[in-house]
Amino acid sequence: MSRAYIIYPLLIAGLSVLLWALLNQPDRLPPWPQTVQGFSFSPMQRNNDPTQGRFPTIEEIDSDLALLQGKTHAVRSYTVSGTQGQIAHLAKQYDLNVAVGAWIGPDLEKNKQEINELLTVFSSNQRNIVRVIVGNEALLRKDVSVNQLIQYLDKTRKALNVPISTAEPWHVWLANPKLAEHVDFIAVHILPYWENLDVDYSITFIQDKMNELQAAFPNKKIVISEVGWPSRGPTRGAAKASLANQARFLRNFLEVAERQGYTYYLMEAFDQPWKSSIEGQAGDFWGVYNADRTLKFPQLEPVVRIPEWRTLAGICVAISLILISILFRDSKGLHHRGRGFLTVISFAIATGTVWIVYDFTQRYMTIGTFITGCIITLSALGIGAVVLAEAHEWAEAQWLKKYRRTPKRMLPNEYHPKVSIHVPAYNEPPEMLKETLNALSRLDYQDYEVIVIDNNTKDPNVWQPVEQHCLTLGDKFKFFHVDPISGFKAGALNFALGHTAKDAEIIAVIDSDYQVAPEWLSELVPAFEDPNMAIVQAPQDYHDGDESLYKAMINAEYQGFFHIGMVTRNERNAIIQHGTMTMVRAQVLQDMRWSEWSITEDAELGLRILAAGYDATYVPRSYGQGVMPDTFIDYKKQRFRWAYGAVVIMREHLSTLLGMNDTKLSKGQRYHFLAGWLPWLADGINLFFNLAAIFWTVLIVLFPEHFATPEALLSVLPLSFFVFKLSKMFVLYRRRVGTNWRQSIASCIAGLALSHTIGRAMVAGFVTSKIGFFRTPKLAAKNRLLKALMDCREELLFAIAMLGGVYLITRGINTGSLTHNVSLIDLYMWRLVILVQSIPFIAAVVVSLISAMPGIPAKLIEPMRPINREEHIVKK
Repeated sequence: MSRAYIIYPLLIAGLSVLLWALLNQPDRLPPWPQTVQGFSFSPMQRNNDPTQGRFPTIEEIDSDLALLQGKTHAVRSYTVSGTQGQIAHLAKQYDLNVAVGAWIGPDLEKNKQEINELLTVFSSNQRNIVRVIVGNEALLRKDVSVNQLIQYLDKTRKALNVPISTAEPWHVWLANPKLAEHVDFIAVHILPYWENLDVDYSITFIQDKMNELQAAFPNKKIVISEVGWPSRGPTRGAAKASLANQARFLRNFLEVAERQGYTYYLMEAFDQPWKSSIEGQAGDFWGVYNADRTLKFPQLEPVVRIPEWRTLAGICVAISLILISILFRDSKGLHHRGRGFLTVISFAIATGTVWIVYDFTQRYMTIGTFITGCIITLSALGIGAVVLAEAHEWAEAQWLKKYRRTPKRMLPNEYHPKVSIHVPAYNEPPEMLKETLNALSRLDYQDYEVIVIDNNTKDPNVWQPVEQHCLTLGDKFKFFHVDPISGFKAGALNFALGHTAKDAEIIAVIDSDYQVAPEWLSELVPAFEDPNMAIVQAPQDYHDGDESLYKAMINAEYQGFFHIGMVTRNERNAIIQHGTMTMVRAQVLQDMRWSEWSITEDAELGLRILAAGYDATYVPRSYGQGVMPDTFIDYKKQRFRWAYGAVVIMREHLSTLLGMNDTKLSKGQRYHFLAGWLPWLADGINLFFNLAAIFWTVLIVLFPEHFATPEALLSVLPLSFFVFKLSKMFVLYRRRVGTNWRQSIASCIAGLALSHTIGRAMVAGFVTSKIGFFRTPKLAAKNRLLKALMDCREELLFAIAMLGGVYLITRGINTGSLTHNVSLIDLYMWRLVILVQSIPFIAAVVVSLISAMPGIPAKLIEPMRPINREEHIVKK
């Protein structure tokens, strides 16, 4: 075993643990006092929600107060309704003073009942009620007017002999100096998190506001009735909600409060899981204790950002090593840079996935949170699997020292068995098919026959000229017109098998538009000297790539599969057979035959042949060139057929691919078939993500008070995947296909344009069992602009919807309508997600329009030339 197999994982593991350690350096803070002055006290338990009428029991309130005994001098309540009216009474036995609160809302009758209940509670508990607070942010919410609130205050002050006030944020007090004339003290909320302030500046901010309030109201005592910091929640400007920041804020504040002589109530004693419905995601996490009544951070020892970081780092290393061991199973020829690349990717995926799972375990689980967490976790796992598969192909395509199975250009030898060439045709242009047959007549191979099968063409003027032309080419050429015949292309090829010469040992198949090179058979047939060789495959190539910019673009896009994917798959005898420029051992094909149920009968046959234990080889050299789809709609239909066929094959042979059946498929072969289709499956899942993203964006814009922007953590997943996918495509096209910058960009645009089509095919393949055979038209009439837009109408609608969402989010940010209780970072990230997700749809519209303008010259990007150079076949 190479030392690099051990050194790289251990090196990256060490760096990973070091990074965790550096990010979790202990933060030494002032010690927590033995007893704080007061806590804001809401005794709601996990299952309580006052908005739904679910309140704590007397026993639960009593238990909470017992927990706070000796840790605080006082608590502040918010209402006297229901069981919370017993807080003052229960607090007596624990020597806790109480600042009793009366809730003031928009319902005036309920307000009247609340005030009356307050008077009753006070009369029974005067000994430990030290303050009364009538209303909590009632003016901020605009539940009542200033005059109405003053009436409640005056009535209460007249009835009670205890200091009375109302609680409002600092700016409300400064904006309503008249209010101060009707209170005995200023009960102020100073919460720097809601001010979007950095935690390190927050204490200075509190001191500034206290000085400002004292200057504005020199004859009033200032009581900080709420002061705190959430341990979780969206980042608001410079204010980051985290457990470490909560500990940092509170411990620093308590030191300053003691020094300055502030009277305060910490916001708050216990986390309140129900509050997210009214305060956003941060609402749940203001407590010093969590909802299970456990202290959230150390009060004397140093504080770290993530207390469990050592465990998490260990899990990341363990998962990463497992992933690396799988990726390194068969990488003897991989350059050390390739192994380093895979190691870094493995650690990045493991760390990201562990962090996502950990992040959601720190939340209070509701049905909605649990479902969201499951979706994000599964998405992270899915994206991780796709990225690993793509990274593996990237590493082997770029950093494999030498390809072991890809042959150099073979030379003719004495082995030349009879070859039967099958040319299926349906309604093809006669002149095009004649040129295909003329090229076959010029083969430098001696012993071969050509069988042309025209199936189901109705117009005699289409097939009869081809029949006559075959007669002029000699006895080697046989023409059959069969109508009707079932099974589409597979049915025609099975028909040809029945008319193949008995002494033919090799069956070769080409499409009706392919003009083969004279040396095609003489250079590739020798591979069949190996008795276990069943398939010899050459790439598809095209001779019309210089006709227009559109064809140059899609020709560049095709090259990735034939000169990257197929080359790496060949290393593990796992190529995908495609139905032109392929050769199959005749006896094997006669035994297995083409599957007429599959619309990608070529790939399905190749899988069965490999499962039977035969070998296949791929020679990445152009031996024949056909024509490409003339319009974008035909380009989409072709790719839909390939993708749909892949899903159906996977469904049909899933147990084989998973190793559940007794076949001769190796692990490497099964891996390549499953991993090769993962990116297409990702496009199918992405279709649902796009629909959900549009729907959620509409809800965010229309009902911002009820629907929050997804967290940045969720946005990072699709953004990271998009960047990785595009980077891989761009780099490998440059390195392995030899494209220039313009060709690489053009191929990326063309590939992205098919994302929606592939996604639809994936979904259709899982919910349907059969779909019509899409023949790729040859030499079709060119599109006009209006028809081009109709050909991409789904993509156009998606693009409009997503760009509209970007506009509405931008407008919501500028007007402030979307920024209430939502992180600007979350909004910016979600807007970026929508914009990035719109790119494939915009690409589809662009490519469709370009296809409708054949006058745009291919030289804008330079047409691709056939890849026949030796350096693209075998690395030196």
